[in-house]
Amino acid sequence: MNTVLVTGAGGFIGSYAAALFALRGWNTYGTFHRRRPGAGERPADVLAGLEKTTFLRTDITVPASLRATVREAAAGGKLDAIVHCAGRATDTGRTARFRRTNLDPVRVLVELAHEFDVGRLVFVSTTDVYGLRDFDGQDEDALPLSPFPPNPYPAFKIEAEKAVRSGLEPDRYSILRPAQVWGVGDLTLTSRVASFLRSSPFIVHFGPWRGANRWPLAHVRNVAKACFLAATVRAAAGRAINVVDLERTSIDEFTHMVADVFLAGKRFKTVCLPMWAGVGLGRMVSALSNAFDADRPFMDPSHYAVYSVSRNLDFSGKRFADMMADAGERSFTREEALVELRSHTGSPRPPIPSRGP
Repeated sequence: MNTVLVTGAGGFIGSYAAALFALRGWNTYGTFHRRRPGAGERPADVLAGLEKTTFLRTDITVPASLRATVREAAAGGKLDAIVHCAGRATDTGRTARFRRTNLDPVRVLVELAHEFDVGRLVFVSTTDVYGLRDFDGQDEDALPLSPFPPNPYPAFKIEAEKAVRSGLEPDRYSILRPAQVWGVGDLTLTSRVASFLRSSPFIVHFGPWRGANRWPLAHVRNVAKACFLAATVRAAAGRAINVVDLERTSIDEFTHMVADVFLAGKRFKTVCLPMWAGVGLGRMVSALSNAFDADRPFMDPSHYAVYSVSRNLDFSGKRFADMMADAGERSFTREEALVELRSHTGSPRPPIPSRGP
């Protein structure tokens, strides 16, 4: 039986990834720091997979704790894969915390991958490593890493990617770059948008795109499948792979999707503001949030969020789509995702058709 260690299995992406490995017959170990996923927080099949997962309390920022966890996962024989999902996924907070959580553990895992002869290390990065500017359908080979990342989150993801590439042979690693991850249990992206809409009568867009810019989504179930394939498929070795849903989504479309699911019946007016207005507000929000080392901005939009939602993030997801097709895997569709979200929010509304191009 194959064995995998999934870090961050108590979190959003990690819980879905661990469940998928377990449901496919892998001997699955998952790390958590503060708490495991609880009943009702995930779909039934994911909870069933987590029941088959052996959870290990781990502080990834403490090398000895991480080493002990890898040792336990490898105790029964070969550790075929480590899928590293754990990390600090936010756009505010002090730089030192990002380094301690998003870079230093990766360096330790690279060393442990050698020491315990791990078959493959899968590192979950982000498309934010390309920077926040307008793109035009480029693929991974045509997208250089941003030389001047504007935020500690992508900055340390870039450094972590470099640590993986320089520390392991190409056949022993794979790098995943999910776009905007969403789904049941999402406490960052979807919940932030829903929270803003609850307190606002307006849907607000910034800049010349006026909400028509592409904002690529990556459903958490598709990211979990990408984690599985990155650990098992030869074609994924030594490569960076953008994880993007098949449907094209604009930021305006996504905002309306969230409103229809979480705030059914509430009507909104759309307001389009110049970038300078959003940047000014965002800088103030980020400065105060960073001063208090906040896990989340105290309100939206943050400085980083203003740029994220106002750029045409048109990345190619062909490499991921091809990998899924070659493996006979099916992508989780937007319609399925909306049905699942509604079932967990109690919304009575039927799925909405796509408004995007």
